[in-house]
Amino acid sequence: MIKEYHNVKSVEGPLLFVEGVSGIGYGEIVEIESESGVKKRGKILEISENLACVQIFESTMGLDTRGTKVKFFGETLKVALSVDMLGRVFDGSGRPLFGPKVVAEAKEDVNGMPLNPASRESPKDFIQTGISAIDGMNSLVMGQKLPIFSGAGLPHNYLAAQIARQASVRGKNNVNFCVVFCAMGITFEEADFFVKDFEESGAIENAVLFLNLCDSPAIERLITPRVALTCAEFLAYKHDYHVLVILTDMTNYCEALREVSASRNEVPGRRGYPGYMYTDLASIYERAGRVKGSKGSITQIPILTMPNDDITHPVADLTGYITEGQIILERRLQQAGISPPISVLPSLSRLMGNGTGPGKTRDDHRDVSNQLYSAYAQGREIREIVSVIGEESLDDVDYKYLEFAREFEARFLGQGFYDNRTIEDTLGIGWNLFSILPESELKRISPELIEKYFKRSL
Repeated sequence: MIKEYHNVKSVEGPLLFVEGVSGIGYGEIVEIESESGVKKRGKILEISENLACVQIFESTMGLDTRGTKVKFFGETLKVALSVDMLGRVFDGSGRPLFGPKVVAEAKEDVNGMPLNPASRESPKDFIQTGISAIDGMNSLVMGQKLPIFSGAGLPHNYLAAQIARQASVRGKNNVNFCVVFCAMGITFEEADFFVKDFEESGAIENAVLFLNLCDSPAIERLITPRVALTCAEFLAYKHDYHVLVILTDMTNYCEALREVSASRNEVPGRRGYPGYMYTDLASIYERAGRVKGSKGSITQIPILTMPNDDITHPVADLTGYITEGQIILERRLQQAGISPPISVLPSLSRLMGNGTGPGKTRDDHRDVSNQLYSAYAQGREIREIVSVIGEESLDDVDYKYLEFAREFEARFLGQGFYDNRTIEDTLGIGWNLFSILPESELKRISPELIEKYFKRSL
């Protein structure tokens, strides 16, 4: 039942307060019409006695307390969904930026529910991104939530585009795989880069793009990831797609959350962020996974920028608690000209063991990964010692580890943003790097695998 009110009490930032309301519910969709006839959308954010707080999805310019009409529709925000959305670009609210409107197969509430733990299946299939630092040492598994922690000025947008362009499900024929790409608070130049990259590479054919620009209202930024995830759930659970959802930049999302919280005069938490930010982020991240009885799945790669490269910042800190690992970009590698500048030592994929090994990648994958970690860590440690006391005290093996660390960064980590490597290519580079070290130093690889792969690589 539609209800209309004319008694607007005040307009404060992106919020509009209406008094004298009754019989309305939290999350209902609202239409606001200004005195000049301009219509805007919003939803109920809070209700107390006879006062309703409405968050507006667009600019509040032109709205005042006189002549403004507010309609309550009695239903929550829904988005039109269709499999024909593949290959299309939408704004942050799910409206097409180019082409006709979507002919809806269904309309779904954007406020989806996190997956019930009892209905989850354990992630187990390997997703190949074509990036050695991820595939070889921090593997992405279907149904996982694996965030990327970046910093200001680091090329996380290029990395996001590369993953979207190259990602594929390994070892499964005729699998329905697609990408839902969600960008929040980006500039027009960044949006243009993403659209052109997807179109020129042909990846747009199996992708849906949701782009929220930085000049859009903060409120729209809060619903953009939910619209994207609702689309992903429709493709995964209604059409059996394996969906990779890339969310960038979650820091922009949290800034919008802080802005709206401040407009409501809420008591701030750490660094001004609302105390419920953990719950809010969990309501997004926990919509990924595999469901028992469903052929489809949703895998998430949230990307966030850490202010001042501070990994203890609330956005990175809370994201790390909720998700299953992290990929960290390092400024030193970027300055050394290595791209993508992924720092593998502090990076982690907690579910890597579920999606690697015989029948999934290769029987030597885990041993190669462990040996690469060990040798690179020792090379970095020796490099730090040399920077303090010089090279005079090093023996021949120490020099080998120094050379290994240098070649590992140049040949394994450094591959450029348009080099797509298979897992065999990645493991082959690893074995070639082991030839720098004496065979006696390969202590984390079984003798059988050394005989099978190391001798052949030599």
